[in-house]
Amino acid sequence: MLQDQITSLSTRPGVYLFKNGVGEILYVGKAKSLRARVRSYFRSGQVSSLKTQSLVRRIESVETIVVGSEAEALILEANLIKEHQPRFNVQLRDDKRYPYIKVTLNEAFPRVYVTRQTVDDGSRYFGPYTAVGSMRQALDLIKQLYTVRSCRYDLPTEAPSRPCLDYHIGRCLAPCVGLQDQASYAGMIDEIVSVLEGNSEAVRAQVEERMGAAAEAMDFERAARLRDVLPALDALAREQRVQKLGGGNHDVVGLARDGALAVGVVMRIRRGVLLGRDTQRFSDIEDESDTSLLASFATRYYLGRGDSGNRDIPGEVLVHGEFEDQEVLAEILTEAAGRRVRIFTPLRGSKERLLSLASDNARHALEDRRGALEYVSDRAEVVLYDLQDKLDLKIVPRLMVCFDVSHTQGAETVGSAVVFENGEPKKAEYRHMRIKGDWGNDDYRSMAEVVSRYFRRRTEEEKPLPDLALIDGGKGQLSAAEGALRELGLADVALAALAKREESVFLPGKSNPIRLEKRDRALHVLQRIRDEAHRFALSYNRKLRRKRTIRSDLADIPGIGPNRQRLLLQRFGSVRGVRDASPADIARIPGFSDTLAARILTYLGR
Repeated sequence: MLQDQITSLSTRPGVYLFKNGVGEILYVGKAKSLRARVRSYFRSGQVSSLKTQSLVRRIESVETIVVGSEAEALILEANLIKEHQPRFNVQLRDDKRYPYIKVTLNEAFPRVYVTRQTVDDGSRYFGPYTAVGSMRQALDLIKQLYTVRSCRYDLPTEAPSRPCLDYHIGRCLAPCVGLQDQASYAGMIDEIVSVLEGNSEAVRAQVEERMGAAAEAMDFERAARLRDVLPALDALAREQRVQKLGGGNHDVVGLARDGALAVGVVMRIRRGVLLGRDTQRFSDIEDESDTSLLASFATRYYLGRGDSGNRDIPGEVLVHGEFEDQEVLAEILTEAAGRRVRIFTPLRGSKERLLSLASDNARHALEDRRGALEYVSDRAEVVLYDLQDKLDLKIVPRLMVCFDVSHTQGAETVGSAVVFENGEPKKAEYRHMRIKGDWGNDDYRSMAEVVSRYFRRRTEEEKPLPDLALIDGGKGQLSAAEGALRELGLADVALAALAKREESVFLPGKSNPIRLEKRDRALHVLQRIRDEAHRFALSYNRKLRRKRTIRSDLADIPGIGPNRQRLLLQRFGSVRGVRDASPADIARIPGFSDTLAARILTYLGR
């Protein structure tokens, strides 16, 4: 059956698909002559790799697609591999681990933050940063020097009614409420872009000037902070200096491999400036030659995404050595670009040095991969930005409050409000309260009272309002809290509820909850503050219940009213302490006598 298929194959160019007995595509290849290429796999005595031998043993059928030219075959092969990901083809995966710093220049008040995706939306992207530490160093420097907003409001058309915590701690000048104008904000962004481009000399001079002024004013703490900024500026300048690489528009392809692992890098250089690095990793390459890897990487990087006609194709693509279909690929890119595109290997000069730099980048990325650097630092701020994404919040939730209600069968109903700042508990801000309303075990009305009392006092004391209010409960508790905030005129405060049973997150106006992965660090933050609010409420409830029990034991004694109960507890600490005291010790308390002391001990079982 299979041999009959092979014999009847066309001799024209095209693509062949090897399949197993259940129709799964095992391998996709292209050929100048389909019949000759497919036959070569089944020639007896031909030396082939173990991988190819394993492939041939599994082939049950072959499907072919005839095209008009080698160029068409090359494009079709790349697209079919991209679509089907056959197990015996070299696997290339976009390496999404490397982040960029994004400056949203398309916004009236731009933001600066980390992203792993680049979109043609008018923003500026710096990176990717294969060394995450360098990126964090750049961001830390910006935060030390500049007051960039971290909220997601579409300013100036969309804005909150009051500034967030960032304003109160000096991280932002609150352009959202008109406390900073667009011109001064734009000037700050221009400086940030200049710093990220590596032009740090002017900023360095400003920092040194401010440091001197702070020292003269004997503000040594500020002077020390500015002093610590200088090494970060120098390090950032060194990091970015390699991005200025001489004139010309090039794509420079670098490869690095170590056993079964390999990484390919394309450095995109336009007008002599490195605009970015695209990194892809390989798997299942044990039997692949370097030339085969280069061919797979180059053809599928340019042809396997379906957008070669829209890609910014340079005039030159620099590669290490020749590879199969190099001339065909150059013809395809030439047609897509509307001008000549060369793919070649420079042997000397600045272009040869660019190839070395691309190889260095690939080796660095491979070392990162071998070191299993899969995750960014678990610092609180990273998690808070992640939480902002997951809950689609306008503001990074640096200041969070969580509410819980606790009661004992409708009695001793209490509420708690615990505060976390930058992911850590701020116990000085914790509050608990006894529910004043006669709600019994009505959790919804009790929650509304707790939220209302907390925010009313916060507003009266002119303290910054939380960026996120979390409710321990489900839709009912969330709705009660939402109503309380609406009555106070604080409907723009971000709200969420975390239900215990399935750890689902409910948001106002959304019928379906958000379900976060159990290992999600954003969920862990919510669970931590929710559990702390529950602990704090429960401990207060137990304290009141214990006091009530103690007072009821003493209240049963004739002649012991509330005042004498209080004096006994102040003196001996507990009912047990009273029981262990001697009659003389009790009689010494003002207002007590020997007779009363004897009566107390008799009632307590002495």
